[in-house]
Amino acid sequence: MHPSVQELEILARQVNQAHRSAVQAELNALGLGEVGHPLLLTILQSSCGQDPEGQCHAQRDLAQLLHISPAAVATSLKSLEKSGYIRREPGSDARRNRVILTQKGQEAVSGCQNAFTTVSQRMLSGFSPEEREQLLSFRRRMLHNLREAPPSQSQAKEEC
Repeated sequence: MHPSVQELEILARQVNQAHRSAVQAELNALGLGEVGHPLLLTILQSSCGQDPEGQCHAQRDLAQLLHISPAAVATSLKSLEKSGYIRREPGSDARRNRVILTQKGQEAVSGCQNAFTTVSQRMLSGFSPEEREQLLSFRRRMLHNLREAPPSQSQAKEEC
Protein backbone atom coordinates (compact mmCIF):
# COMPACT_ATOMS: atom_id res chain seq x y z
CA MET A 1 0.00 0.00 0.00
CA HIS A 2 1.31 3.45 -0.92
CA PRO A 3 1.50 6.09 1.81
CA SER A 4 -0.99 8.91 1.46
CA VAL A 5 0.06 12.51 0.93
CA GLN A 6 -1.31 13.24 4.40
CA GLU A 7 0.86 10.51 5.99
CA LEU A 8 3.95 11.88 4.25
CA GLU A 9 3.12 15.43 5.37
CA ILE A 10 2.61 14.36 8.99
CA LEU A 11 5.86 12.39 8.99
CA ALA A 12 7.78 15.33 7.50
CA ARG A 13 6.44 17.60 10.25
CA GLN A 14 7.28 15.04 12.94
CA VAL A 15 10.86 14.63 11.67
CA ASN A 16 11.30 18.41 11.49
CA GLN A 17 9.97 18.91 15.02
CA ALA A 18 12.02 16.02 16.43
CA HIS A 19 15.15 17.44 14.79
CA ARG A 20 14.54 20.91 16.21
CA SER A 21 13.89 19.47 19.68
CA ALA A 22 17.02 17.32 19.54
CA VAL A 23 19.19 20.27 18.44
CA GLN A 24 17.71 22.43 21.20
CA ALA A 25 18.39 19.69 23.78
CA GLU A 26 22.02 19.50 22.60
CA LEU A 27 22.35 23.28 22.78
CA ASN A 28 20.88 23.26 26.29
CA ALA A 29 23.38 20.58 27.34
CA LEU A 30 26.20 22.78 26.02
CA GLY A 31 24.91 25.85 27.87
CA LEU A 32 23.76 27.46 24.63
CA GLY A 33 20.02 27.22 25.20
CA GLU A 34 19.55 30.94 24.67
CA VAL A 35 20.77 30.74 21.06
CA GLY A 36 17.41 30.86 19.35
CA HIS A 37 18.64 30.41 15.79
CA PRO A 38 21.91 28.43 15.73
CA LEU A 39 22.00 28.24 11.94
CA LEU A 40 21.98 32.05 11.80
CA LEU A 41 25.15 32.20 13.91
CA THR A 42 26.79 29.61 11.69
CA ILE A 43 25.96 31.59 8.54
CA LEU A 44 27.25 34.77 10.12
CA GLN A 45 30.54 33.12 10.98
CA SER A 46 31.05 31.75 7.49
CA SER A 47 30.18 35.05 5.83
CA CYS A 48 32.27 37.18 8.20
CA GLY A 49 35.30 34.97 7.68
CA GLN A 50 35.22 35.55 3.93
CA ASP A 51 35.56 39.34 4.19
CA PRO A 52 38.81 40.80 5.53
CA GLU A 53 36.95 43.82 6.88
CA GLY A 54 34.44 41.66 8.74
CA GLN A 55 31.58 42.77 6.51
CA CYS A 56 28.71 40.41 7.11
CA HIS A 57 25.38 39.88 5.46
CA ALA A 58 22.67 42.47 5.80
CA GLN A 59 19.41 41.38 7.41
CA ARG A 60 17.64 41.12 4.06
CA ASP A 61 20.40 38.84 2.73
CA LEU A 62 20.19 36.64 5.82
CA ALA A 63 16.42 36.31 5.39
CA GLN A 64 16.92 35.11 1.81
CA LEU A 65 19.63 32.62 2.81
CA LEU A 66 17.50 31.16 5.61
CA HIS A 67 14.22 31.33 3.68
CA ILE A 68 12.50 33.19 6.50
CA SER A 69 10.96 36.64 6.69
CA PRO A 70 13.10 39.73 7.31
CA ALA A 71 10.97 40.31 10.43
CA ALA A 72 11.94 36.88 11.78
CA VAL A 73 15.61 37.65 11.13
CA ALA A 74 15.25 41.00 12.89
CA THR A 75 13.70 39.30 15.94
CA SER A 76 16.45 36.67 16.05
CA LEU A 77 19.18 39.27 15.65
CA LYS A 78 17.70 41.41 18.42
CA SER A 79 17.76 38.42 20.76
CA LEU A 80 21.32 37.46 19.75
CA GLU A 81 22.47 41.05 20.22
CA LYS A 82 20.83 41.30 23.64
CA SER A 83 22.59 38.06 24.68
CA GLY A 84 25.96 39.35 23.45
CA TYR A 85 26.44 37.01 20.47
CA ILE A 86 26.42 39.72 17.79
CA ARG A 87 26.71 43.46 17.38
CA ARG A 88 25.32 45.66 14.66
CA GLU A 89 27.19 48.56 13.15
CA PRO A 90 26.26 51.01 10.42
CA GLY A 91 27.38 49.79 7.04
CA SER A 92 28.85 51.75 4.18
CA ASP A 93 25.28 52.12 2.91
CA ALA A 94 23.35 54.11 5.55
CA ARG A 95 20.27 51.92 5.02
CA ARG A 96 22.05 48.67 5.91
CA ASN A 97 23.62 47.54 9.15
CA ARG A 98 26.57 45.18 9.30
CA VAL A 99 25.94 42.20 11.56
CA ILE A 100 29.13 41.05 13.26
CA LEU A 101 29.79 38.11 15.57
CA THR A 102 31.29 38.97 18.94
CA GLN A 103 33.89 36.75 20.57
CA LYS A 104 31.05 35.09 22.51
CA GLY A 105 29.23 34.50 19.22
CA GLN A 106 32.30 32.98 17.59
CA GLU A 107 32.71 30.59 20.50
CA ALA A 108 29.02 29.65 20.36
CA VAL A 109 29.29 28.70 16.68
CA SER A 110 31.51 25.75 17.56
CA GLY A 111 28.92 24.48 20.04
CA CYS A 112 26.14 24.96 17.49
CA GLN A 113 28.08 23.01 14.88
CA ASN A 114 28.71 20.23 17.41
CA ALA A 115 24.99 20.10 18.23
CA PHE A 116 24.07 19.83 14.54
CA THR A 117 26.67 17.09 13.97
CA THR A 118 25.59 15.08 17.02
CA VAL A 119 21.91 15.23 16.05
CA SER A 120 22.60 14.40 12.40
CA GLN A 121 24.71 11.40 13.36
CA ARG A 122 21.95 10.15 15.67
CA MET A 123 19.25 10.80 13.07
CA LEU A 124 21.11 8.90 10.35
CA SER A 125 22.27 6.05 12.57
CA GLY A 126 21.76 2.71 10.83
CA PHE A 127 21.55 4.21 7.33
CA SER A 128 23.99 2.80 4.78
CA PRO A 129 26.01 5.25 2.65
CA GLU A 130 23.75 4.35 -0.29
CA GLU A 131 20.62 5.07 1.74
CA ARG A 132 22.08 8.41 2.82
CA GLU A 133 22.75 9.32 -0.81
CA GLN A 134 19.22 8.30 -1.75
CA LEU A 135 17.74 10.31 1.12
CA LEU A 136 19.80 13.33 0.11
CA SER A 137 18.61 12.99 -3.47
CA PHE A 138 14.96 12.75 -2.40
CA ARG A 139 15.22 15.75 -0.07
CA ARG A 140 16.94 17.87 -2.73
CA ARG A 141 14.19 16.99 -5.19
CA MET A 142 11.49 17.87 -2.65
CA LEU A 143 13.17 21.21 -1.94
CA HIS A 144 13.48 21.90 -5.67
CA ASN A 145 9.80 21.07 -6.18
CA LEU A 146 8.74 23.42 -3.40
CA ARG A 147 10.91 26.32 -4.55
CA GLU A 148 10.26 26.08 -8.28
CA ALA A 149 6.65 26.96 -8.98
CA PRO A 150 3.81 27.97 -6.69
CA PRO A 151 0.90 25.52 -6.66
CA SER A 152 -1.98 26.16 -8.98
CA GLN A 153 -5.44 26.53 -7.51
CA SER A 154 -6.63 23.35 -9.21
CA GLN A 155 -3.74 21.27 -7.80
CA ALA A 156 -4.35 22.54 -4.28
CA LYS A 157 -8.05 21.63 -4.47
CA GLU A 158 -7.32 18.15 -5.81
CA GLU A 159 -4.82 17.36 -3.04
CA CYS A 160 -7.21 18.31 -0.21
